[in-house]
Amino acid sequence: MFKKIIPGIIILLVVVGYFTWNNNLKPVNPRDHTEKMFVIRPGSGISTISKNLEREGLIKNALFFRIYIQQSGLHKKIQAGDFRISPSMDSKKIAEILTTGTIDVWVTIPEGMRSEEIAQILSNKMTNYDDSWISELKKYEGELFPDTYLIPKDATIDSVINLLTSTFDAKYNSILKKDSPYSKNQLIIIASLIEREAKHDSDRAIISSVIHNRLKIGMALQIDATIQYAKGYSDGKWWSPISLEEYRSVKSTYNTYLQPGLPPSPICNPGLEAMIAAANPDTTQYLYYITDKNGINRYAETIEEHEKNKQRYGLSN
Repeated sequence: MFKKIIPGIIILLVVVGYFTWNNNLKPVNPRDHTEKMFVIRPGSGISTISKNLEREGLIKNALFFRIYIQQSGLHKKIQAGDFRISPSMDSKKIAEILTTGTIDVWVTIPEGMRSEEIAQILSNKMTNYDDSWISELKKYEGELFPDTYLIPKDATIDSVINLLTSTFDAKYNSILKKDSPYSKNQLIIIASLIEREAKHDSDRAIISSVIHNRLKIGMALQIDATIQYAKGYSDGKWWSPISLEEYRSVKSTYNTYLQPGLPPSPICNPGLEAMIAAANPDTTQYLYYITDKNGINRYAETIEEHEKNKQRYGLSN
């Protein structure tokens, strides 16, 4: 008797499972075509995405959606960005949109990039990009705030610049010091120098003090990054190493070995910490520093101490 019952139970379980599976992949509300903006942040896993979809009333069941996505192999194709989704869509349609239908894209701009590097990032993200964007971005060197942005794929260069510069203004205003002896543009330039020179967080305010100390006494800044900026794209990269000859041979107003004072404009787009350091230098008497072979800065108040540091740490220039 049991042998006759078991096949029937199996068939019943299969049928119930089939209908449960299909029911949970159907639309939450076939009559509700109201589109919601659904955002996927960079690095979000399929579990988080599924739970967020269920929480926002766009799918019936996060577990069933996740299984469907993984079985179909679509979990590897889901894009970060934002999407228009309605409760009238079934799971198959939603999965299709998440892999192909992003309206905006996440764009990450790291600290210390020059405008040409930012243009390269945008060229891989924006559908309207063309090479004229480079010259437009260069007009705002130093004020293209490094951050992660959600930007429409078809955004214009004007809207991109407005987003980055308005973010910069908000950050700058948050650290503005009214008693600073330097103008906004000068502080941005100093921040850009710090951003390129400081390899560790603890170095920013100290390097800022060296720059301020040298400016006060009219001493040439002698910052390598300014020569790298003047060289531009060289040896297949931006910010290529400097040869001994180039300290003198690179004839540019950005060469702070040859030109006293600050360079004429920022050499990169600094982050918030570099801007804070520019406005708030440590109080030191340092005028010199070198970076040893382990990436650690060694500071000195006098040329004699500086020369000893170079000998001690095996640096010749």
